[in-house]
Amino acid sequence: MAPTPRTPLLPRFPSVLGAAVLSAALAATACTAARADEAPRIHDVQGTTRLSPYDGREVAGVTGVVTAVNAFGSARGFWFQDPRGDGDPRTSEALFVYTAGTTPDVGPGDRVAVDGRVQEYSPGDGLQTVTQLADASWEVSRRAEVPDPVALEPGTVPDDYAPEGEDISGYELEPGAFALDYWESREHMVVRVEDARTVAPTDDYNGLWVTTEPGQNASPRGGTVYNGYGDPNSGRLKIESLIPFSERPFPEVDTGDELAGTTQGPLYYTRFGGYVLKASELGEHVDNGLERTSADPARKGELSVATYNLENLSARDDQAVFDRLAEGVADGLAAPAIVALEEVQDDSGPEDDGTVSPERTLDRLTAAVEEAGGPSYAWRQIDPEDGRDGGQPGGNIRNALLYDPERVSFTDRPGGDATTPVEVVGEGSGTHLSVSPGRIAPKDPAWEDSRKPLVGEFSFQGRPVFVVTNHFASKGGDEALHGTAQPPERSSEVQRHAQAALVRGFVDDLQEARPDANVLVVGDLNDFWFSETLGTLTDGGALHNPMEDLPAEERYNYVYDGNAQSLDHMLVSGEAADRLCYAIVRTNAEFHDQASDHDPQVLRFRPLSGDTETDRAEQRRFYGKPGTGKGKHACHGPGNGNGLGKGGNGKGPHADG
Repeated sequence: MAPTPRTPLLPRFPSVLGAAVLSAALAATACTAARADEAPRIHDVQGTTRLSPYDGREVAGVTGVVTAVNAFGSARGFWFQDPRGDGDPRTSEALFVYTAGTTPDVGPGDRVAVDGRVQEYSPGDGLQTVTQLADASWEVSRRAEVPDPVALEPGTVPDDYAPEGEDISGYELEPGAFALDYWESREHMVVRVEDARTVAPTDDYNGLWVTTEPGQNASPRGGTVYNGYGDPNSGRLKIESLIPFSERPFPEVDTGDELAGTTQGPLYYTRFGGYVLKASELGEHVDNGLERTSADPARKGELSVATYNLENLSARDDQAVFDRLAEGVADGLAAPAIVALEEVQDDSGPEDDGTVSPERTLDRLTAAVEEAGGPSYAWRQIDPEDGRDGGQPGGNIRNALLYDPERVSFTDRPGGDATTPVEVVGEGSGTHLSVSPGRIAPKDPAWEDSRKPLVGEFSFQGRPVFVVTNHFASKGGDEALHGTAQPPERSSEVQRHAQAALVRGFVDDLQEARPDANVLVVGDLNDFWFSETLGTLTDGGALHNPMEDLPAEERYNYVYDGNAQSLDHMLVSGEAADRLCYAIVRTNAEFHDQASDHDPQVLRFRPLSGDTETDRAEQRRFYGKPGTGKGKHACHGPGNGNGLGKGGNGKGPHADG
């Protein structure tokens, strides 16, 4: 999924709490309008909750020392901080003075007295607010020492993320108990990190993420892994720069790099990731040499299947995009026999001109793979109805299947189109699809404005294999991890639950007809390995998720807001769970230079034959006893011995399991 374009902060009406405080103050003084208060201190303006008790009021003579200036962009201004403070850990000692598009004529070390109107600005619905002064004027009296920064050392930020509540805005802050309260209690104050490890690559908007808690759910490659709703990794902190890029280009980091030395600046809040350190001093980028990994090719008798989200690929993309993706298929994935694709657009891309065919898109991709040394892939897909499958407007996003005719054959069964549902026909060895390729229940409301699963029937050495490639509904509309509702509502998962139930129903039909059917459910399921969505698909052992066989710190293939997380999956028939090798090929998500924002995955296995004695003999020969991984084709790698591949963390050969 592509990053959301940035938009300026929007003003909001005074909060309910602020209005109540204001009404009380007006009643006490018998005034009928907001009045100017004589020289409140900064901590008085900030208060002990997320909302200022002065919200909407004019204040005068608020003093402090300028710590930093935002000299570019649409939200310019300066931060100033009270060097004395009140000793209350709940109250921030700094404020931001918003000057819109005008660069203020102040500098760090200026002691100022500021008049202005206190406002709580919200970056968006359901998000926390920024306490700041608007319509301000100020006087510079003299020079002074800039207050010392708050050191964000390991153990500083609480592990527990936030108090629970539908709207925590008015809660008294508990900075010693909750991470979001800690960050809010330091809003606008200068904070500092030393020798910070990066946990995500530089994004398209000159931002990066570090961790202030380096031991927190660390991956072997330097990231921070998200493995449960109750643990969002409180030590994550976004870094942006106040230094003009002409003076100091923003570093292009990968996961596991380092900002050596001091990185410091005021703590701000945005809709794009929450709390952010706006660096007035930026540590030196140390490239720790993170390596891309690659898979081993399938061995004799094995079928290799991969899944790859191509991030809105269309024929309008530059050839370099096709070449990078093709190299990932031919080399990174070791040219699997079958490649399930997601986010394939029509030939005109986002131009909404009625085009639905992806013929040129897929032809260019397969030609690029062959040019990169891979096989001459054939492909199958079904054109969607124009504008009915979600994704980027005009793009008519869909799933597709590539296959190498030299190793596997596609069983074409006519009649599949955008609205015809695929059904399971026959039983036992005669089990087959009504149409191939086909789509699962395409008229069901669960697929409204969403990609429909594509099912293909293959034959590998005479053994039927059924591949379902998916791209479930996105997480758009979910409340932010850093928002005011805690825990945040995951409204988008309702649709994914319904989608998973339909796919599981298809798998159940297939396995009821043929219990040992070789079926794979793969693709961008847009949900985590621990989610109800995945549970619906795997409950009872009908499908096995090999990601769960990996150590917890390796279960990711996507990075968002500094969290390494799992969105893409490869599920395989439970009957075949002991005869597969699986790998996440780490080639995109952790790197600033990406062909896609998702990492592809690949598995290889010996499909079941349908004959019990044959399958038992092959199990012993190739894989050993179930669960032992001691057979001829057993996989070896870190963790559970179920890994495959080459490359690693920049410190030598590393089988990426």
